[in-house]
Amino acid sequence: MFIAKYLFLLLTALSAVAQPQLPEIEPIHGMTITRSSRIKPGEYLLSDKTGGAPAAITINGIDITVDFEGVTLRGTPEGQAPDTYSGTAIYVLGRNVTIKNLKAHGYTTVIYANGVDSLSLLDCDFSYNRRNRLHSMREREDLSDWLSYHNNENDEWLNKHPSAVYLKNCNRAQVRGLRITGGQNGLMLSGCNDGLFYNNTIHFNSGVGIGLYRSNRNRLLHNRLDWNVRGYSHGFYSRGQDSAGILCYEQSRDNVFAYNSATHSGDGFFLWAGQQTMDTGDGGSNGNLILSNDFSHSPTNGIEVTFSSNRIIGNRLEDCTYGIWGGYSWNTWISRNRITGNRFGIAIEHGQNNSIEYNYFSNNHTGIRLWQRESQPSDWGYARRRDTRSRDHAIRANAFRGDTIPLDISGSERVAINDHNAFWGFQELLKVDKPNTDFYFVKNTVHGARGWGAASGMKKLNHQTGNPAERELRNWAMLTDQQVIANANRLARWPAPGIPPGMDALLPEDHLRGRQWILMGDWGPYDFRRPTIWLHDIRDSSYVFGIYGPKGQWTLKNASGLAPAGPRSGSLPDTLTAKRLPGHDDLKLELEFNGEKVVTEWGKVIPEGIAAPFGFRRFEKPLSWRVRFFGYGEEELPVAEYEAWVAQKPLHDSLFTELAGRWWGSPARGVPADRFVTLAETEFEVKPGTYVLTLTGDDGTRLWLDGELLIDEWRIREAQANEVRVQLGGKHRLRIAHFDAGGIATLDFRIRAE
Repeated sequence: MFIAKYLFLLLTALSAVAQPQLPEIEPIHGMTITRSSRIKPGEYLLSDKTGGAPAAITINGIDITVDFEGVTLRGTPEGQAPDTYSGTAIYVLGRNVTIKNLKAHGYTTVIYANGVDSLSLLDCDFSYNRRNRLHSMREREDLSDWLSYHNNENDEWLNKHPSAVYLKNCNRAQVRGLRITGGQNGLMLSGCNDGLFYNNTIHFNSGVGIGLYRSNRNRLLHNRLDWNVRGYSHGFYSRGQDSAGILCYEQSRDNVFAYNSATHSGDGFFLWAGQQTMDTGDGGSNGNLILSNDFSHSPTNGIEVTFSSNRIIGNRLEDCTYGIWGGYSWNTWISRNRITGNRFGIAIEHGQNNSIEYNYFSNNHTGIRLWQRESQPSDWGYARRRDTRSRDHAIRANAFRGDTIPLDISGSERVAINDHNAFWGFQELLKVDKPNTDFYFVKNTVHGARGWGAASGMKKLNHQTGNPAERELRNWAMLTDQQVIANANRLARWPAPGIPPGMDALLPEDHLRGRQWILMGDWGPYDFRRPTIWLHDIRDSSYVFGIYGPKGQWTLKNASGLAPAGPRSGSLPDTLTAKRLPGHDDLKLELEFNGEKVVTEWGKVIPEGIAAPFGFRRFEKPLSWRVRFFGYGEEELPVAEYEAWVAQKPLHDSLFTELAGRWWGSPARGVPADRFVTLAETEFEVKPGTYVLTLTGDDGTRLWLDGELLIDEWRIREAQANEVRVQLGGKHRLRIAHFDAGGIATLDFRIRAE
């Protein structure tokens, strides 16, 4: 053992001597690096705003390595809000370029690479870059927070959504050891093929962990992608707003997604065929292998796969709204997954030729739902050119334990439920709202036999009554089933030559799990590395808080508008209850933490033993709004003048305590669903101070404060939030105008104190 260790150290030393030392250079604004280099260690404030350069630094070369060991680049000085960060740190061109050991913060994009073959990013940290403020509240979501990835033909992803890394047409890329937290989107790939992305930690961001667009034959393996989420408030709404751990979009084919953890994300895995398929019926995001990942605790879908054909094998799908949402999926193989505690285990509308086998279902409300709608949207080329019937499904050798309704199948053709499915602990075995045709239920084991009467169209009924052995159950669909994993490995061609072992990316079993631990703030999800006080409940005038964070002690230093009940200090985790005081609108609690190391929301480290302040603030000002609705004709935009509408008779006139409308149809009785105008006005009184007024509208909005026009967005647009910071004190008057041009409409006003 001693000799082997000596030889290893000797060879390492000789190797280091043999390698030439890279020249050391100091980074400056607008520089271009064209040869292998080592950047001089230090922290540098570099933006891309000098001399018209596309980035602070450009790397352009062939067969070069740039080592940033000990270097931190900052695009924005510390202390500024994340939605003010701007610029690109590094623009990469060339071929076979390696960038390693870089830390970069305070940019919109850190790495933008265009057409670089064989790019490598190794052991970099791109945390705490731009993220946009979230406007959704505890009690209601704001539609302006929804993300949209439907079009990236002209780099809309790059220009619209902050992304730490954006790779365009970069084939054979390798990204390993990348860390991204406290941002919006992590690693985004557009037109990238044959890449390897493994052992990365991209978590606790407010958008997407890793995203693909027209990207094929890539391998995403052993990545930690948990808590990439927005659009969730426990007990109020569960929307996700198109955030995801993994995004696979627009003709992204033949990729392998294996051994990743993407829990507590809007969707764990979000796949869509693409606009090309929707317009023509051709193509799809097909042939992908989704293998042995954990996609649990997603507000919406553990896995969403739509208008495509894929393989879903050996994944953990727990505590989601939908374990698997497979709308319009075809030739999809769903096998050996563990699907537990979801509202729906698997839901497929208008699917064809899908195989669902050897899965373990437990404690879902509905295990499998298959159905079709009466009609298809007239503007879908897919529906005009493709067979969209719900047909030819095979459900075999699955275990269903404790699901309220194991099977909900309606309006489907040629469904075979056979070959040793096992059911027990259910309330209604089979729910059928519309008749099925050629429906078979053969050679299954059923313990309890209620719910058979609705099985209209059933061809054969042949089942056994009994209670299958627990050992037999465990042989179905457990993630530890080595035979299944070995077979899936063969399908994935994994492990491939030249790839080192992957890290264990799964959450430790003692980690907090469950959607109740998605705690969304103004800038993204809470990451458990700092103290926080979280409002869980309001009972009459009593406010119930949870206090969470690293190990340590909390102390209440000050309270305003709230009278705490019980102890004013304690150990984390803890609970605090406070009573709201009459006549107070600005509710504040100021606390202090002493204990383990703290990493703040902005990435600042507070060492162990140093006091860290934290707190709660909420402005609750009841307002009484008079709201009037009017219709308008076919002109492009309605008239913008407020007085012109006030002079008319409204279609509807009401009082509202909140101005918070999200309308898919008519906003009020007698008002058309499209092409209407909303006028709202209120008077209120507040204490002197700085306040922020936020107005979200789809389509146009205008806002006046005491007769002064502060927001003027009178145009057709998607939901968008506008903010103004004002000094208030005493009595004030607000007037708001809004119009809807068609489709979904929203009008949402909020006020907060600073």
